[in-house]
Amino acid sequence: MTAAPADTAAPAPRRAPPKSARRRSRELALQGLYQWLLSGEEPAAVEAHIQGMDGFSKCDRAHFDALLHGGIEQAAALDAVLVRHIDRKTELLSPVEHAVLMIGVYELMHCLDVPYRVTINEAVELAKAFGGTDGHKYVNGVLDHCAAELRPAEARPARG
Repeated sequence: MTAAPADTAAPAPRRAPPKSARRRSRELALQGLYQWLLSGEEPAAVEAHIQGMDGFSKCDRAHFDALLHGGIEQAAALDAVLVRHIDRKTELLSPVEHAVLMIGVYELMHCLDVPYRVTINEAVELAKAFGGTDGHKYVNGVLDHCAAELRPAEARPARG
């Protein structure tokens, strides 16, 4: 008796899970903050450009508005938190990492419904997708320190 031939078909490639509306809003806000940091354009012009991008209709509009407009309006306050935890002036940061850090600090300060670990993880994912090779490691470390400052009760290590 001969054995049946082995199935040689390659397994179907896995599809990435669909992006959540919040993740889309963070990605679009990142692109808007990046544009604003580089160009200094008026927020309305930045927003108009971002609204024309593919996938905008699928984002969490309220979260996008908060991150983009809050990030621009509170840029000085966000940078004031960042300078306590970075090793250089904010002007010397990569614009992508600067925008990611602004989003992370904004969420830590104002989006208390988002657990700090989720904020950090989402920022790391943004840095991996849009930033330099090891930028996500820098973002992770900086936001970890920011979380300890901004949400000390939540970010305090568990005592075991």
